[in-house]
Amino acid sequence: MVLDVMKPLQHKKLLEYELEGFGIRLNKQPPNIGFKRKEKGGINLTMLVPQTELDLELVKSILAEYRIHNADITLRYDATSEDLIDVIEGNRVYIPCIYVLNKIDQISIEELDIIYRIPHTVPISAHHKWNFDDLLEKTWEYLNLIRIYTKPKGQLPDYSQPIVLNAERKSIEDLCMKIHKSLQKDFKCALVWGASAKHNPQRVGRDHVLIDEDVVQIIKKV
Repeated sequence: MVLDVMKPLQHKKLLEYELEGFGIRLNKQPPNIGFKRKEKGGINLTMLVPQTELDLELVKSILAEYRIHNADITLRYDATSEDLIDVIEGNRVYIPCIYVLNKIDQISIEELDIIYRIPHTVPISAHHKWNFDDLLEKTWEYLNLIRIYTKPKGQLPDYSQPIVLNAERKSIEDLCMKIHKSLQKDFKCALVWGASAKHNPQRVGRDHVLIDEDVVQIIKKV
């Protein structure tokens, strides 16, 4: 989300309000609330931690608005009414967002220090191309991706074409699947250089978990 650094908070609040109305939640996780409809038995509310807002009567009244009279609700944290409604609706989208504050060439160093304290923010100057590297790194972080470089036998690693993996699926097996499915059956082991290796190189199996910018050489069965 690109904002004018001269009016960042006003524009940010307005855009977030508009997106909230469409069911888009920025930089939030889905509410950790258990919700299960059932045929009978009424409303069963389980509170694993003390609640400051929700109680049985309020939960029942919210559910009644959706004509739900039989359900199991588990509150695993101090939840709000809005959190419960989001779970009942079930159509919310949770998206990471970076606030790019442009035109920092028009503000002072002191103001820039304050801007840096705003969460999820990267200040830039598009005109002067300032701080683009920071924006690029932040983008990789928020996309939850990692870069893996491959090394053919007897050659230097190919740093120009990294293989991109989701940070939730970053094992050697996931890497093989990303390169080609046939590697699964031909896989013998792999050599890994980088932060995930105990020593360089480390011989590993298909379950080894990789870290951003590791270098990998796949060794096939003869």
